[in-house]
Amino acid sequence: MFRHLTSLALLVAVALAPAISTSQASAQAAGRPSPDGIGIRLVDVPIVTRADPRARRYIVDHLKPGMVIDRRIEVSNTTDDRLRVAVYPAAASISNGKFTFADGHISNELSTWTSVAPRELTLAPHSSSMATVAVTVPDKASAGERYAVVWAEVTTIAPPGGVNEVNRVGVRIYLSVGPGGAPPTDFTIDTLTTQRTADGKPMVLAQVHNTGGRALDLTGDLRLSEGPGGMSAGPFDVQLGTTLPPGGIGTATVPLSDQVPDGPWKARIRLQSGLVKRVAQATIRFPSSAGLAAAVPTEADLLPVAITAGLVLTATGLTVALLRRGRRVAQAGP
Repeated sequence: MFRHLTSLALLVAVALAPAISTSQASAQAAGRPSPDGIGIRLVDVPIVTRADPRARRYIVDHLKPGMVIDRRIEVSNTTDDRLRVAVYPAAASISNGKFTFADGHISNELSTWTSVAPRELTLAPHSSSMATVAVTVPDKASAGERYAVVWAEVTTIAPPGGVNEVNRVGVRIYLSVGPGGAPPTDFTIDTLTTQRTADGKPMVLAQVHNTGGRALDLTGDLRLSEGPGGMSAGPFDVQLGTTLPPGGIGTATVPLSDQVPDGPWKARIRLQSGLVKRVAQATIRFPSSAGLAAAVPTEADLLPVAITAGLVLTATGLTVALLRRGRRVAQAGP
């Protein structure tokens, strides 16, 4: 006997989910329908994880061997044409700090546990339809986290001698398997490294160590203070796309305005994956020419931070602003 989790009692509807789109051999994250007009969104999320932004975008769960989950997805057609859309699971993995997708219909362990009904949708112009994704974990499945993706795919058949074009959008699956509750999510921000690119743009590279039992999808921002002449700058958003497996070490990249002086600066970085947030700080200086500076160890930012009056550096230029003195507590816990 396995325990079946239904969408009726445990699931709630969610907003449009960022999708994954591919055209021929390329794959990237996307938040809107593909250029060919197919879109996908996750409709259901467990009530216990509805506050988790990752669980609202992707299928993220922890199951014991023998358990089953159902999740509804909605596939949309925003074109003026009638489309036949194949819906199916396929392999995915985490490699070199990225969530990567296998070519075509290549399968892995998790995708073989996953089924979609119906497997094909016929969508009228400017319409949508639901499909149900079911994941059945075998009774003897080993513990660990696994990854897959559910694709909605449209194939355009070329004339004789041409090349068929395949376009697809998808929803990621992050599934942890094992006894008891879900493994904890945790990470450390170990160092900050500054860089100036060949065209003069400064960047900050944060080395992150995934010390928990779940994959990380990193978001966040960086603020600079106590710079030359008392200047402050930011916030600057972390570049999206860094995903780390349990135990993995990788880099979160922050592009900055090219008007940021070399420094020195007090850098304060905030990173988040799901509900877990970490804050760290270090004193940094950017190279005056293209290249990397030495990595600077960080310290956890757990104390109130005083913001003093100074010059505020914006992305469009330097403007003078009087900042009120204040205190703010940086929360380092989930």
